[in-house]
Amino acid sequence: MLRPLLCASALAIAAPAHAKTIDVQPSDNDQEAIQLALLDAQPGDTVHIRAGTYALSDGLSLDVDGVTIRGDGPAATILSFKGQTGAGEGLLVTSDRVLMTGFAIEDTRGDAIKAKGVDRITFDDVRAEWTNGPDAENGAYGLYPVESTNILIMNSEVIAASDAGIYVGQSDNIVVRDNRVHMNVAGIEIENSTNAEVHDNHAWGNTAGVLVFDLPNLPKMGGHSTVVRDNVIVANNTPNFAAPGNIVAGVPAGTGVIVMANRNVHVVDNFFDGHASAQVMVVGYSQPFEDADYNPLPRDIVVADNIFGRGGDDPQFEGGAELAAAVGGRIPPIMWDGAAAYLRDGALVEEPVVMHFDMPALTLGLAKAGDAPASGTPGMAPTTDGKAIPRPDPIVMPADQPGVAPADIAMATGN
Repeated sequence: MLRPLLCASALAIAAPAHAKTIDVQPSDNDQEAIQLALLDAQPGDTVHIRAGTYALSDGLSLDVDGVTIRGDGPAATILSFKGQTGAGEGLLVTSDRVLMTGFAIEDTRGDAIKAKGVDRITFDDVRAEWTNGPDAENGAYGLYPVESTNILIMNSEVIAASDAGIYVGQSDNIVVRDNRVHMNVAGIEIENSTNAEVHDNHAWGNTAGVLVFDLPNLPKMGGHSTVVRDNVIVANNTPNFAAPGNIVAGVPAGTGVIVMANRNVHVVDNFFDGHASAQVMVVGYSQPFEDADYNPLPRDIVVADNIFGRGGDDPQFEGGAELAAAVGGRIPPIMWDGAAAYLRDGALVEEPVVMHFDMPALTLGLAKAGDAPASGTPGMAPTTDGKAIPRPDPIVMPADQPGVAPADIAMATGN
């Protein structure tokens, strides 16, 4: 059951005595007004962007620790980048202990909000949207923290990103909760990250609802320990509009959750319905790679205690229609590629692969990761005992996580 939303931005930690509020109002030069406020801010300050629509021609940046950027609500304070001339993000944050709340960013050429190399960052009640709807020319990511720690994304909305609405990459200690993501290629993506909890979100109308990926040749690999729980994931059937060559361009429309090449991922207590391809896919990385440290297989995966509605009756992946016909007309709720080996330097490497599915799952029976789906021997994988795959510990945010009072940390993180 979904819990009521916690308006954590109203519970901000007491600011230093010298903290001030810098007010910004619509003007003849919105670009300069907002950027100067972000440059003038000191630790503990709040930049209050008052209600109005602000016309921005270039990206904004913040590199001061301990700053709050606050609007008057995402329907009232709108930063519009329709006239943006550069290809960068709308807002780049490179400082720690930052809270962003109560505003919208629209129509950026690149990503909406990117945070890189930061610690303790909170997105609360933020909207990122491309108002023309799904389009390959839209920015790739809506809310985009990367190479960061202690990330809290809550009560926010992302619409029509050409890659992922909410994307967390190469990061640790992550909570993504109570968000609404729709009309993106991927609603929510956790990639090459550790210790993440994705819960009580609503993902609908995307190409795929939630992705948990691990990819080669990145500074941080070995993603593990993600829990995807208590989400409503329905009717994610939008045709894939990612730019060609992007990794998500290969995601088939009509998928609820895809776990790829990650470890210790638990997909539990979610509601799935209306996915044309499959409700849950568990697959290996299918492209050639040369990274000696990369394991392309999903391992220690739990899919249990979910509610599944109708789905799998019009699969949008290669060979899907034939596969569905062979198993009774529709893909079962859980589909696994079945691979327990992969090629490294031309040699076959076999790995222990432990899965727990609490209902029979379709396995493609692939000999190794990356094989064509039609090359396997399809069958049904039996239910298994999930005790061999302990669930990761609940995520705990630091007591000084911006936007959340210490007494409310447990509620905010679902503990």
